[in-house]
This record gives sequence, structure tokens and C-alpha cells, in this order.
Amino acid sequence: MNLLGRRFVVALSFFSPSQSQSLSPTTQRAMSSTTTANDASGSKKFWDKMAEGYYKSPISDEEAYQKKIQITQSYLRPDMEVLEYGCGTGGTSIIHAPFVKHILATDISSNMIDIAKKQAEEKKVSNVDFKCASIDELALSVPNNSLDAVLGLSILHLVENRREVMKRTYNWLKPGGLFVTSTVCINDMTVAPLMKLIFPIGKFFGLIPPVFALSRDELVKDFEDAGFDIEHEWRPENKKTGKPRKDAAVFIIGKKPQ
Repeated sequence: MNLLGRRFVVALSFFSPSQSQSLSPTTQRAMSSTTTANDASGSKKFWDKMAEGYYKSPISDEEAYQKKIQITQSYLRPDMEVLEYGCGTGGTSIIHAPFVKHILATDISSNMIDIAKKQAEEKKVSNVDFKCASIDELALSVPNNSLDAVLGLSILHLVENRREVMKRTYNWLKPGGLFVTSTVCINDMTVAPLMKLIFPIGKFFGLIPPVFALSRDELVKDFEDAGFDIEHEWRPENKKTGKPRKDAAVFIIGKKPQ
């Protein structure tokens, strides 16, 4: 499964196919677990319906995906307890499983989790537990200072209370713990005005989940305000100009100070 997130493009393609093709593969996955009850219920139904198609959809930027996998694994250790929220059909957690002690991988879609469990069984992965749960539900069961790393991949732009989620994640982490993220920064894109028109309409008709616009600078400030140090930041480059692609998700690893 795409670390960058296939969900977003899979959803958007149902509303505006030509627009989805113009977007980076970094604008693709995960889902909101902490919006209003109606939003969460609607999103769960949508992704339950989309789960099989999402699972079968190809990774459109394999190079960027592998780069993020490589960066993440350079920080992983065999003794680590890891949480991934918004895990989709579980591919990323399964890939990282050999490098850590244990992963709790969660998603709001029960159909996504069913596919993830089947994948883990077929690949004989025994140290990943897949659970259907929202971020709010995790808050009731995950103790503070208990995790070595949290993966939040292509999800922060899909949660309404992003700052609260980031602070909650900070609290879950042990000192020195890592928050690994990949986030679509819509406000950095040249097509941002058009997308801001599309999203409310798509949400109204139940074609896409809630999406919240932010910029790279806003995201970095949110990390810092939550208490994190920026340990690593990367964005795929435009091969012609050598500059970071504004349509690509920002990959940030935040570290909780010791």
C-alpha cells in the first residue's frame, strides 16, 4: 500500500477524474477519524465501500514510496512499539513489521481492516495487530509515554482537529519517540483554489471524505506547537527543476525531545 496515500486520489477520481490525474500520488490515502460523528459515519461507509478498489489500485509513484519506506526504516529498531492510525489495507505496517517489535495498525474502515488481516495472514506476519478504531477511540486505550513511534501517513490533512491529534500523538510517545507523517499540503498547490471549490461539493454528495487545506509552513508550525522537533523533512523533487514539487506530500518525522 502506498505510504503516500492512495485513498485521496481514489476518492477524488469518482468526483473529478481529470483533476485526480493531475495530482501527485502523495494526495491519495487515509481518512478522517476525528471529525464530527456524521462525517466519521459517512467516511466509514465510503471507505468500506471503496476498500477492495483501494487495495487493488496501483502505487503511482513507486520511487517516492520506496524513498519514504527507506527513510522510515532507517529510524526503526527491533525493540520498538509502534502505532499506525489510518493504516488502510495494512501494506505499510506489514512492510515495516520485520524492523520492529510490534505494530498496532488501526483504521476506521472495517473492510480495510479485514483486507489487512488477510494480507498479514497470507504473508505470515505475526507482530502486527489490525484493529478497527478511530483516533478518538485510541485515546481511551493508548497510555501516554508508551510508544516508540507513531505513523500518521496521509491523514493529517483529513482530520478536522489536526492540532489536537498531533498533541495527543506527542503525549502517546515516549521521550525520544518519533511521529512519521506524510501530509498533502493543498495550500501549496497551484490548483488550490479549484480544489477548495471541489471538496465541499464532493463532500456534500458523499463522493469524497472531509479534506482540510493547509500549507507546509502551517504544518511545520503545528509540529513545533505540539512540542516536536523536526527530525527529518523531505519532498519529492521536480526532475527538471530540482525543486520540491508543490503537488507532492510533505514527509516529516517529528521527534519528542528526550
